[in-house]
Amino acid sequence: MSNPVPSQPPAPVKDNPYEVLRNRDFTQYMTGRFISAFSQQMLALAVGWDVYNRTKSPRALGLVGLAQVLPMFLFTFHAGHLADNHSRNKIMVWMQILVAVAGSILALDIWFHLGVSYVYFALFLLGTSRTYGWAASAAFVPQLVPRELFPLAVSWNTAAFQIASVTGPAVGGALIAWLGKVFWIYAFNASAGILCAILFLNLKVHHKVKSREPMSLKSVIVGLKFVYHTKVVLGSITLDMFAVLLGGASALLPVYAKDILNTNPSGLGWLQAALPIGSMCMSLLLLHQPPMKNAGATLLWAVAGFGLATVGFGLSRNIYLSFTMLFICGATDYISVIVRQTMIQLKTPDHMRGRVSAVNSLFIGTSNQLGEFESGMVAQYTSPVFSVVSGGIGTILVVITAAFIWPEIRNYKKLDS
Repeated sequence: MSNPVPSQPPAPVKDNPYEVLRNRDFTQYMTGRFISAFSQQMLALAVGWDVYNRTKSPRALGLVGLAQVLPMFLFTFHAGHLADNHSRNKIMVWMQILVAVAGSILALDIWFHLGVSYVYFALFLLGTSRTYGWAASAAFVPQLVPRELFPLAVSWNTAAFQIASVTGPAVGGALIAWLGKVFWIYAFNASAGILCAILFLNLKVHHKVKSREPMSLKSVIVGLKFVYHTKVVLGSITLDMFAVLLGGASALLPVYAKDILNTNPSGLGWLQAALPIGSMCMSLLLLHQPPMKNAGATLLWAVAGFGLATVGFGLSRNIYLSFTMLFICGATDYISVIVRQTMIQLKTPDHMRGRVSAVNSLFIGTSNQLGEFESGMVAQYTSPVFSVVSGGIGTILVVITAAFIWPEIRNYKKLDS
């Protein structure tokens, strides 16, 4: 008789969308990210309501955004260097503790009537936490799951963020209407920071640095050099950056709701929810599909679809059509996010993932803010319709240009290759 073949543990089934959820560390990490995003979305709504209620000043609301984006300009490259040369677990834990500190400052400000300047200081701390935390966490995910399951991990992680983006503001608004004050939302944010820190602290997988590089200009800009020389990464980041910069119609939603679509605040709420709802639906669809076989071409078509839907929204005079166009924008944007994030992390060596993630977050994060500014300025000097439609057309032209400049994107095949 031949010797029986010893049983082998089953290989990961990457066609099963739930396989990655069996990974205890990834599930715990994703839970922490969801709690963090949910509390931050609640906080964003509460801070806007609180600051405007206190100051009655649109300028004060503008400073809310500035306080949060300023740390990105100041600390992004240092955050990337830190994520590659120190324990990413510990960075994530400390950044969640910083979130708890910021939430506590906001709560104390309400309790003791300290003044709006404390709000801006707390928001600066939150922006700092986001800058360092994103570089560490984005670079850490590939260590949690096998390479073949990484696209699924990105899909689940992004889907959790989209759910938080929809439910967080809804719950925050309901709590403000019910309680009449933002103190408890700020207190919840502080508690969520502590809970997330505990979840990240208990992860079994730890990032270990083989050899630390001293802080220098050369080590800081290594992420930029890698992005520049890796054309498929450079192209995908550039493509997404200009799509967000030119095709961001969300900043003009209040103008469209009131002056063009003639709808009420409830209609505006549905328009604002259309983008994340589209992303959520696309996430559920992609989770139950096999890995993309032509990821680069899919990325190009998705961004082109985003531009076309933006043009459709700009020309629409019907709220249902407008909602549909924004829904498509959210769905196509989700595709581009999944492809870009997966591509960048799998193409980047682990020892520089933090710095490359920091470069990615800097360009994409700031383009969101600049895109809102660009849309507002063009609308101010032309018209809201021209601003949105020209932005959508510009996005399509960027796709065509990128396809010719970086053929590496067109030729990029399987997403997990």
